Amino acid sequence: MPIVLKKLLAWGLVAFLIYFVAFRPNGAAQLVRTIGAGLMAIAQGISDFLSSLMS
Repeated sequence: MPIVLKKLLAWGLVAFLIYFVAFRPNGAAQLVRTIGAGLMAIAQGISDFLSSLMS
């Protein structure tokens, strides 16, 4: 992918995120909570897996 297109997409994503947070703060907060919960579930699964390997 050309560098100019990558930069354009990156700036577009940043602009969208700023817009999303500014005009839909509740939706943005819910999205962050959902992503955080998903990451915590993944970490817990990895932790359980490693614990079961050790025992």
